[in-house]
Amino acid sequence: MTPPRPSSGTPAGTPRAPRRGRLRRTLLAALVAASVAVPVAGAAGATEVPAPAPAVLAPLDSPTAGELAGRYAARRADIRAAARAADDTGAHRRAASLRRLADPARQFLSFDGREGGRTVEVFGDLARAGRTAVLVPGADTSVDSYDRLRDGARALLDELGEGAAVVAWVGYRTPATVSTDAVTPDRADTGAAELIDFTAELARIRPSAKVSLLCHSYGSVVCARAAYGLRADNLVVYGSPGTGVAHADALGTRATVWAGRGSADWIGGVPHVSLELPLLTIGFGEDPMNPAYGARHFDAGDSDHSGYLKPGSRSLRNLAHIVAGTTGTTGTGADRPGSGAGPVRAAAHEDVRTPGHA
Repeated sequence: MTPPRPSSGTPAGTPRAPRRGRLRRTLLAALVAASVAVPVAGAAGATEVPAPAPAVLAPLDSPTAGELAGRYAARRADIRAAARAADDTGAHRRAASLRRLADPARQFLSFDGREGGRTVEVFGDLARAGRTAVLVPGADTSVDSYDRLRDGARALLDELGEGAAVVAWVGYRTPATVSTDAVTPDRADTGAAELIDFTAELARIRPSAKVSLLCHSYGSVVCARAAYGLRADNLVVYGSPGTGVAHADALGTRATVWAGRGSADWIGGVPHVSLELPLLTIGFGEDPMNPAYGARHFDAGDSDHSGYLKPGSRSLRNLAHIVAGTTGTTGTGADRPGSGAGPVRAAAHEDVRTPGHA
């Protein structure tokens, strides 16, 4: 079932934008699409390769370490079956990617090799984590292009230290960057329902854990569409083209909403408009970095669009501070004990927020 769309309403007292003519709306629609597509022209969507349906498993409810290990083993069997099917159809590159996923040291809560592949990989001890970060990626993330997300998840776990877990959630069919899907909310609507279900599963696995959703690029649209039903303490959007609402309050979430954007990220040049055309909506509206949007800002340094989880980067350190709850009451990134996630390896007293923003 597709979740209801968040209200795109503006807080009381904010004047409405003047009505645009048909020509201007059409030109803006083309501008939005071109702005998203041009910087990464040539990117390709995931190749669709036939794969068997994964095994249907019972829901996890406060599982023991052994029960989680059993789930991971069952998903490895699904991955290996998909690898054999890929080889049988001549898709040897996909088969090689799947065999890497099936490494016994890796931990997949779920896997579906169909439609480009959907995976949910766990880094750390999910059953014992006091803090859990869920990475929700954007366009062009699939079985064939997963290494960057995996590397980012591992870097974040290293930054957080013991007592934390990171989940790389590719639980929806991500759009190709150069496509109309990347500038419309349709894929996000489908992904939102899956993300709500997943956070409910996390709550059953580890009810006491603090959960942060870290939502990159088009993934921020997915998180926004799901926000009203997410079981999360923090909702962080970064490299975001917009969330489809004019103000953070319209997301309908009790989570603290954060936003960040690196100085080298091309997405800052995307026009922040949302256009209701006869057959579709194009664009995602207000820039979450606009102070009027109402999100708390974190300093993402000089990150480019793909560099927010780069080891040693300011953006990675500050994302870790948000997950660990070490931002303090004034927005600083000073390390302090008692977060339940262990020490965050970031410089003491580093300001999490972008200078000049509340």
